Amino acid sequence: MLPNLPALLADLVRLPSVNPMGRTDLPADILYEARVTAYLEHRLRDLGCEFRRQPVQPGRDNLVAVYDPPTPPPFTVVFEAHQDTVPVDAMTVEPFGARVEGGRLYGRGACDVKAGGAVMLAAFARLLKEKPAGSARVILAFTVDEEHTFLGVQELVKGGFTADYAVVAEPTLLNIVRAHKGVVRWHIETPGRACHSSRPEQGVNAIYRMGKLLAGIAEYADQLRHRPADPVLGPRTLSVGRITGGVSANTVPDICRIDIDRRLVTGEKPDEVIADLHTFLTAYPGVDFPFAALPGKLACPPLSPANSGDLVARLGAVIDAVAGRHEVHVVPYGTDASTITGAGIPAVVFGPGDIAQAHTKDEWIDLAQLEPAAEILYRFALGR
Repeated sequence: MLPNLPALLADLVRLPSVNPMGRTDLPADILYEARVTAYLEHRLRDLGCEFRRQPVQPGRDNLVAVYDPPTPPPFTVVFEAHQDTVPVDAMTVEPFGARVEGGRLYGRGACDVKAGGAVMLAAFARLLKEKPAGSARVILAFTVDEEHTFLGVQELVKGGFTADYAVVAEPTLLNIVRAHKGVVRWHIETPGRACHSSRPEQGVNAIYRMGKLLAGIAEYADQLRHRPADPVLGPRTLSVGRITGGVSANTVPDICRIDIDRRLVTGEKPDEVIADLHTFLTAYPGVDFPFAALPGKLACPPLSPANSGDLVARLGAVIDAVAGRHEVHVVPYGTDASTITGAGIPAVVFGPGDIAQAHTKDEWIDLAQLEPAAEILYRFALGR
């Protein structure tokens, strides 16, 4: 039986799969992808297809299923979607309620990217049911940890499978993303010396030190935006997204840490961009104290459009046949597509939903986009 798409999406949204993204203050009962993985495994087992779990970290598994058509396939395509979501702080809708109102389904992950995963599963299920002659071989992959360090897709490509194309689920309003920036994230720490706040002169305030660094980082980020832009991906950007430090108001803090997000353009290397900021800060006025750059794991490289021309044309023709028109975009955010492309498989990004709703306080998806998205993926696998 083919899945009812709104019901399938509602099931997925009701299953928390929050990526803590390095935080330790979130409730354990909403963390990680295990609930979604178990649900998807059950659905795949009901379909009677070949599939396997691919361990990534303890309790965090990719799921990989394969459809082999009854006749020799013209090509092999990967349909890939991630299982995790960002945290739910400050949401104004029930994060896991999957409320439907006015043609929208609300909840964390509804847009990013459980809707994309649902339509991929629906297209895959239809192929298994109908077994159309002349269709492609399809590898359906549900990965973990896309929102933080991209460990799932990195493990996926280590498996050594081959394919001619890959379509990666993200909200694109049924358009095609052919290129995007990469990202590297890391931490900077300033040390201090703790003491009682009634005698602050006896200590060294790590937060005050970080304040001086932040002034330098803000100036550096402004200069970075004004460097010559990449002709495809646009300007380089840097953002400080989180700051932590201290233990109480009456203790001078002995450590302060910030989390940095740096978007990469073609040709930039993570170690080099980290070193560039470090060099700038070392020479910045007032920075006469030690600080440490602690590299995190590279999230993803930039997505190059160099080898995806045929894929863009094929998928675009199918979108036009179903939806009437499409656009091809370059975007500033990162996706699993660049890691897959780095493994030698041309990849693009496609899916229902609007990126403007991703990660928001009232995240939602327009349910009217689900059926067309599933039809597009099904027809793409048919090669027509």
